[in-house]
Order: sequence, then structure tokens, then C-alpha cells
Amino acid sequence: MSMYGLGDFTVNRIGYGAMQLAGPGVFGPPKDRATALAVLRAAVAGGVNHIDTSDYYGPHVTNQLIREALHPYPRGLVIVTKVGAVRGADASWIPALTPADLTRGVHDNLGNLGIDALDVVNLRVGGLHGPEQGSIEQPFTALAELQRQGLIRHLGLSNVTSTQVVEASRIARVVCVQNQYNIAHRADDALIDELMTKNIAYVPFFPLGGFSPLQSSALSAVAARLGATAMQTALAWLLQRAPNILLIPGTSSLDHLRENLATAELVLPDEARAALDRL
Repeated sequence: MSMYGLGDFTVNRIGYGAMQLAGPGVFGPPKDRATALAVLRAAVAGGVNHIDTSDYYGPHVTNQLIREALHPYPRGLVIVTKVGAVRGADASWIPALTPADLTRGVHDNLGNLGIDALDVVNLRVGGLHGPEQGSIEQPFTALAELQRQGLIRHLGLSNVTSTQVVEASRIARVVCVQNQYNIAHRADDALIDELMTKNIAYVPFFPLGGFSPLQSSALSAVAARLGATAMQTALAWLLQRAPNILLIPGTSSLDHLRENLATAELVLPDEARAALDRL
């Protein structure tokens, strides 16, 4: 697997996103706890050293699974989490961006992961359907203070505009940006290139409803020619889009995990990449 820097860490470019280990709607316990634990262990055994999670997945579910499956954590494993929301009893997503909210969120992540300091914390802002304009100075400053206290090693951003990245960077170093981006949704093209010049990692996520590349006949045709699945082909396109892109495909299936990790060996020929670029 190729590597990229994430703050002071170096991680494999194919990581693992833990969100799908929680129940339906990212709420409640997993459908199969034993398989969830097995997937986490298999991911690390397969070379994954970048796991993406949040204490509001479940809530608390994915972090507790990560701790049960992997603690004490192997040397070199980087766990990236997010703060900025909590879950309602009805599974709703509620913004939680005051300094008190963020402090509580950081301590919840620390406790459920069983660690003294978080490797990377992303400030999640914006709405459910994408970034929203507006200052993020207050919440990012609060996280920077927790970083100065030694509770956080590195800071990142999630669901943000390029203007917000610039604003946050004036307050503290930003090591990664996690936004929605894929073959079918490319609003961040310019931002990815801008971040690349600053050695900031870009971590694309798919929307909560999921992204099915099977909706594209062109993608399916390219995948068939390569002898790969449509999702593998879509992930390979992302890896070849820019060297600062880090992937965090999530799955609750061991078979799908193996398919995702095998993407590291899939190289898109020029004509295949050109066909996908036209989507």
C-alpha cells in the first residue's frame, strides 16, 4: 500500500471507516457483534493503520468495539475521531459545538477508546447535506486549547468550505480535511489540489445514504474490463486522483473488507481513468 503523512504519522492510504459497524442509521448496537470485532481485527491484520470513528456513531458503539477488538493498540495504529455532534434518543444528529460540548466529546472519545490522548480529532461542522458558510473560529479555538492541554495530538476538519480551512489554519495546524467527494460528486476538486500543495490530507466520505457506483453504467463497464467490482474501481479512481487522498471505506462484512483492501493493487489504465473522469 502507498503511504501519506497525517500530521506526524505516516499511514497507508487505504484505511477503514468504522461507521457501518453501528446499527441501522448509525444508531444502536451492531447486527453481529462477533463479526464487527472480526472485521476490525482483520483490517489491522491486512495492513490498515488508519481507523476513522466517532463517539457519536452508535453513540459510543464503534469506539467501544474498537477498544474491545484492538486494545492495547498496536504500534503505529492511528485512530481519527470527530466531534461536533451528539445523538438524540430518536437517532437524530444534534450539533454540539460549544466549548463545553467539545470538551465533553473529547473526553467521551478518550474514555471509550481507552487512551490518554487522541491522535487526530476532526471538527465536524456544517449541515447533514454539506458544508455551510460561517465562522468556525470559536469551536476550532476550543479544540486547539484541548490540544495545548495534551488531550489531542493533531486537528482536522470535516464538512467544511475552503474559507473555513483557511480560517482554522490561522488558529492551529490542520492536518486533514474530511468532506464528501467521489466520482459522482466533485465539488471539492479545487480544494483537493489546494490542500495537496500544503501537505494536508484529504479524506473523502460518502453521504449518509451511501454512494452506489453501480448507478453508473460507464463505471460498471470499466470495472468489468478490469475484472474488478464497481466499488473497487471507484476507490481506485480516488487513489489515483491525488496523492494526498486517504480512503476510509467502511463495511461490516469481511468479504467486502478484503475487496476494499485489494483496491491497493488495482491500477486504472489511462483510458479507464479518462472514461471515469468524464462521468
